[in-house]
Amino acid sequence: MTTKVQKWGNSLAVRIPRLIARETRLSPGARIDLKMQDGVIVITPLTRTRYALADLLNGITRNSLHEEVEFGDAVGREVW
Repeated sequence: MTTKVQKWGNSLAVRIPRLIARETRLSPGARIDLKMQDGVIVITPLTRTRYALADLLNGITRNSLHEEVEFGDAVGREVW
């Protein structure tokens, strides 16, 4: 598939065709990794790391556990 490099401010931009965007699950604002590899531009979509609560809780140790933090009296309709 062929596309065109265009000027965007002081930079250059490449428009990603809809078919490729759909297949790679890219959407506006998606984060990508852009690098040169053997003289070729490589664009790799970055996926957000999904964390499971159980995995995060398993990472808590006696050394990483801290005491409760007091933030003062309730303000508004908080229930303590």
